Amino acid sequence: MTGKASDGKDEAPHFDLAFKPAYGEAVAVAPRVQRLTVNNPSPFTFHGTNSYIVGDRSVAVIDPGPEDEAHFRALMQALAGREVTHIAVSHTHRDHSPLARRLKAETGALIVAEGPHRAARPLHAGERNPFAESADTDFSPDIALGHGETVEGDGWALTALLTPGHTANHAAFALDGPDGIVFSADHVMAWATTIVAPPDGAMADYMASLERLLERDDRIYFPGHGGPVTEPASFLRGLRTHRRMRERAVRERIRAGDRLIADMVKVIYRETDPRLHGAAALSVLAHLEDLVARGEVVTEGPPSMKGLYFPAPGL
Repeated sequence: MTGKASDGKDEAPHFDLAFKPAYGEAVAVAPRVQRLTVNNPSPFTFHGTNSYIVGDRSVAVIDPGPEDEAHFRALMQALAGREVTHIAVSHTHRDHSPLARRLKAETGALIVAEGPHRAARPLHAGERNPFAESADTDFSPDIALGHGETVEGDGWALTALLTPGHTANHAAFALDGPDGIVFSADHVMAWATTIVAPPDGAMADYMASLERLLERDDRIYFPGHGGPVTEPASFLRGLRTHRRMRERAVRERIRAGDRLIADMVKVIYRETDPRLHGAAALSVLAHLEDLVARGEVVTEGPPSMKGLYFPAPGL
């Protein structure tokens, strides 16, 4: 994972693509923690969504996943003979939260999360949410957790770490104890950077959430997709550096005369899989929203995908 460069500056993160999903199997990843991966691979989910079982005889399930029959059967097999008291949901994208309702009906467990799905900001006039179909708008937790609030079970406790940015209601969960475990969901992943796409996500929120996690001293992250992040502090600094580099690249493209997001994406993401250029454009929009709010870039009206962007005086 990422460490400090020889000149003392933070490096961009080194992503780890080595991951065996073991579909249908509960894999022990730490004491009293098992991972099951949904067979829903895609450019956005890597090999699939990770669900976690925390505890021994009485357990919590973190991010049960999408409505997937095979995954539900695998979860129930792994849970056989154990009481499920809580279902913790990191955020309300359809690859993470919908199965919570079926699991609750089967086990009687309480669903805990930051709250229902919502956008980071209201839609502008005429704006369409490109990820509207990805949102689980039917989700409603039994218990809404604030930052630092904890739910407890038999021999375990999970503390909510509110980490908006990917979505407005995104939360990570820290497993209290000496192992320093955080379930980082889609906020921090070892295989790629997370998508920050307005209006569901916001870059300013995402960057603030990185800083919130950097204040902690955790030892390992188990994310929503892919394998663990084994050196969280250095990896977080790498993600922060990566985002700052992207922001600098956006500024440079505007100074070079690019006025449209599409033109910026062609240059900044020229080595990225073209299938991800739509998401990349939304990431650029997220940076531009932040830059406009800070007075470093100007545009007519609110920032949008089709807007024209100009350097503010002094950029």
